[in-house]
This record gives sequence, structure tokens and C-alpha cells, in this order.
Amino acid sequence: MSEKHEPAADQVPVAEDPAAQDEKTVVPLKIEDWLTVIVMALLASITFANVLVRYFTDQSFAWTEELSVFLMIVLALVAGSASVARNRQIRIEYFAENGSPARKRALARFGAFMVFLLFVLMAVLSTRMVVDDIRYGETSPGIGVPAWWYSIWLPIMSVAIAGRALGLFIRRGRRA
Repeated sequence: MSEKHEPAADQVPVAEDPAAQDEKTVVPLKIEDWLTVIVMALLASITFANVLVRYFTDQSFAWTEELSVFLMIVLALVAGSASVARNRQIRIEYFAENGSPARKRALARFGAFMVFLLFVLMAVLSTRMVVDDIRYGETSPGIGVPAWWYSIWLPIMSVAIAGRALGLFIRRGRRA
């Protein structure tokens, strides 16, 4: 006799392979995956180095906090891009999952288009901020490097997220 083996209540079932569930996109989703790995590795390395220096010298690297904050912002933007590309952004499931297929598709397209508009607006406004950083010679408070080295990534990542949202909008329009 074969017995059904069900996981214990405290065990969470592990999903197959999340990447296997991804939709086909023009720009590979591996880009965000690898950027996440790289940024997380940099964050861990910088933090670990700072902990070691603090432990052995009672000092700290002044630049680590500034760079860590920057990397966490980049990580959030990369994760946002991956979330939009995979259609896993936050939504109210009651409205998004109920109703006719045409209603679901219309709401999915509306949501993707609104994300697209938001990030296009963010790209435009943050580009103005980068231009001001360059024009006025702003420097970072911790290290003293040009502030645009940090701020340039917001319009770049906003364009990437807008592109992913536009791709999602198009893919949702093609679906029957």
C-alpha cells in the first residue's frame, strides 16, 4: 500500500522553479536576477568588511553606510523591475482575480499602464534632479564624490521599470 506523504504543518512546501513559471519576454528576466545577485554580494561584502574593521580596530569605514544605502535603493529598483516584468506587483486580489476574463485583462492592462506612466514621470523628474546635481556640483555627504554618481541610477532604473510595464501591457493585450 502506498501512503500519501503530506508535509508537516510547520513545513512550507517548496515551489518548483519560479523561473520556469516566467512568461516569455523580449528582454531576458535573467538581467534582474543577476543584478540582484551582484548587488546583494556587494552589500554583504561591504557590510562584512565594515564589521571586521570595527571589531579589530574600534573604527569603521565611513564610506560603507553611504554606499550601502545606495546599493539598497538600487536593489529595491531592480526588484521592482523584476516584479513588474513577472506581473507580481502588489494589487488587490479581490478586484484583480474576480470577474470575467475580459475584466481581468482590462484591469491587468490598466495596472500595467499606470505603472508605466508613474515610472516615465519618475524618469523625467529624476533626470531633472541629476541635471541639477551636475549643474550645481553637489557632492555626497560621506565621501564627497559627485552626487550624480548616485542619482543617475534613478532615471535609468525608472526607464527600465517603465519598459517592463509597457511590455507587460502589450503582453496582456495579446492574451485571449
